[in-house]
Amino acid sequence: MVDRLSPGTGSRMYSTPSIRHELDRVAVMGGTHGNELSGVHLVKYWLQDPSELQRETFTAIPFLANPDAAKRCTRYVSQDLNRSFTKASLTAKGTQGDLYEVRRAQEINQLFGPKGSADAFDFIFDLHNTTSNMAACLISDSEENVFTMHMCHYIQKHTRGPCPIFLYGCPGQENNSLLSVAKNGLGLELGPQPHGVLRADVFSHMRALVACGLDFIDLFNQGTSFPTLDIVVYKVIEPVDFPRSPGGELLGLIHPQLQDKDFLPLKPGDPIFQLFSGEEIFYEGDATIYLAFINEAAYYEKGVAFYKTKKCTVSIPPLEAPVASAP
Repeated sequence: MVDRLSPGTGSRMYSTPSIRHELDRVAVMGGTHGNELSGVHLVKYWLQDPSELQRETFTAIPFLANPDAAKRCTRYVSQDLNRSFTKASLTAKGTQGDLYEVRRAQEINQLFGPKGSADAFDFIFDLHNTTSNMAACLISDSEENVFTMHMCHYIQKHTRGPCPIFLYGCPGQENNSLLSVAKNGLGLELGPQPHGVLRADVFSHMRALVACGLDFIDLFNQGTSFPTLDIVVYKVIEPVDFPRSPGGELLGLIHPQLQDKDFLPLKPGDPIFQLFSGEEIFYEGDATIYLAFINEAAYYEKGVAFYKTKKCTVSIPPLEAPVASAP
């Protein structure tokens, strides 16, 4: 069953870019995690030849977010950069401020923000790979960003294969991701691809998705409006850990019937884990849900075997073109 949510209910507020100007300050970031190589090497290529990032109304800036981790081909050096854009991290000094990713988050915030300010970049693309079978997943914090939701719809219509939309935001919780630095942003999460490995098909698919997103911004800047739309999204309910001992040791693994089933329905009574003893653990919920990031390698340390999500159809208001500047 797909739940339907519509705008205008409760206190929900939808956000759009300012109608007073075009979006001309755009960045494409790779290497937020240094071992996710599609974004790392696309950005390195674009730093040498940025012609692919040029459009009629703007040119996007390529940027390698975590160069030290990319050199080492590790996810991070001291802590996850994509969890380092909290107010506390961005203002940290002393011991906490000496951590490499904290310093790097502060540098990125100065270059592309400051976060939450009128001076922040108009849009950031953040490029990621996952070991999970996520296809080409489009990631945003909320359906309330009208511009990003219309871009997602455009990408879904103009690129190959499924592009599910994963919404990770939780009401009342601070957004600590790199995307939060800009006024608008979109994460691209492509997989499955092992960390530290390049796959030609994933690399070329990511390249095409970036191109499509840039085309959308260019169309908007040139005066294109986009009508009201209904779109399917997957909203995070909660993360679920593996079965573990009181000491934190793994007691089992993802059930073989669940492996690679990202964004497919999980019904009550379906198996989710298989203990090393052979015993099976089943989903005991009372409604069908959808899982994402199933068995993501980088999430073992975070205590996450997968994310539960709710499949919803949301109604997005129209996106009006920016008003042309006076000559």
